[in-house]
Amino acid sequence: MIKFGKKSRLAVVLCLMLTLTMLAGCAANKEAAEPAKDDKAAQSEKQEVIKLGFLGAKTGDVANYGIPGEKGMKMAIDELNANGGIMGKTVEGIYEDNKGDTAEIANITTKYITRDKVVAMVGDPCTGLTKVAAEIAQKNKVVIFSAGATGTGVVEIGDYVFRNTLLDQFAVPSVVDWMVNTKGWKNIAIITSLNNGYSTALTPVFKEALNAQKAKIVIEESVNDGESDFSAQVTKLKKANADVLVFTGYYREAALIMNEAQKQGLTISLIGGDGLYGQDLIKLGKTAVEGKVIYYCGFSSDQAAPETEKFIKKYEEIYKEKPDMFSAQYYDAVMILAKAMTDAKSTDPSVFKAELAKLKDYPGVSGNTTFRADREPVKSPICLITVKDGQFVVLEKIPVNVK
Repeated sequence: MIKFGKKSRLAVVLCLMLTLTMLAGCAANKEAAEPAKDDKAAQSEKQEVIKLGFLGAKTGDVANYGIPGEKGMKMAIDELNANGGIMGKTVEGIYEDNKGDTAEIANITTKYITRDKVVAMVGDPCTGLTKVAAEIAQKNKVVIFSAGATGTGVVEIGDYVFRNTLLDQFAVPSVVDWMVNTKGWKNIAIITSLNNGYSTALTPVFKEALNAQKAKIVIEESVNDGESDFSAQVTKLKKANADVLVFTGYYREAALIMNEAQKQGLTISLIGGDGLYGQDLIKLGKTAVEGKVIYYCGFSSDQAAPETEKFIKKYEEIYKEKPDMFSAQYYDAVMILAKAMTDAKSTDPSVFKAELAKLKDYPGVSGNTTFRADREPVKSPICLITVKDGQFVVLEKIPVNVK
């Protein structure tokens, strides 16, 4: 046993007291540096910068949707900051390219949440990609606001998931009613792109609406995105004597199908959803799509409502081009998020999502938007867009009948 003198014992006591004081200080510092998880809302309010993550493709096959979306989002954020931000806080957009790839959007969504600490994400325009990101956002309790996903099974993922686009389930019955009862097209051909989730989800919606109108589906064919030879499908289509072709895929394949129809001497109109929007439809289809391709969407810079004219003019001044539905819907999504945070007096997603869900008759540049009890957006009217003189123009506007 080791024996200590009085001075030695005093020194030992002092050392122990000093050690305990240091340990207590370290524990306090650690607690301050690592706030409790249930204090997430308070920490969110202390942030001086409100971060929003962009979800969209800037390269690849669906860049025609993401690039204008990014422009609309940037324009909205610049306007907010020029007017003091959101509750006095600066808004910052973070813009990564998901390339239209499911693995890439999963990685980007995770980075936005864990690294960048975004309070919300705007996008993606595509239903399949939105679902991938929405699963991650819901799990981490971060708001995701799609500015384009029109397919089913999106908001059902959870209460942090929103969108502000014209939905196929509401649009298609009105479009089919116009096809059958206004245009008199009762013998219908359908072509589906089997490796395109947008197309495989949209075809059943069209078929249900066509059956409700007692239209006759005279032929059903399929293609795949990326193919170039559609001679076999058009040959069968020519023999079917259809009044109109419903194609539920994207603009590239639509253009090539119409090129083949023109080559074979088949004069027929092609109807589809907003997946047909893309300048490549005109570039690839040229005269074959002129006046023959019609797609529906919720926005057009042609024949715009008075409240939208200001947005169009400013967008054209900044980007030297006309806005499209994606630029308008991304712009509106940012502004709706800002409204929800302001109304909730909070930038915490778990708080302001309740204000988002209450949205009624929001006068956006892409049309009036109301969220139903299931958080699905109702937008009206529908713009039917065609090609005239190498430009997209409004053919007609029809109302949406939503019960």
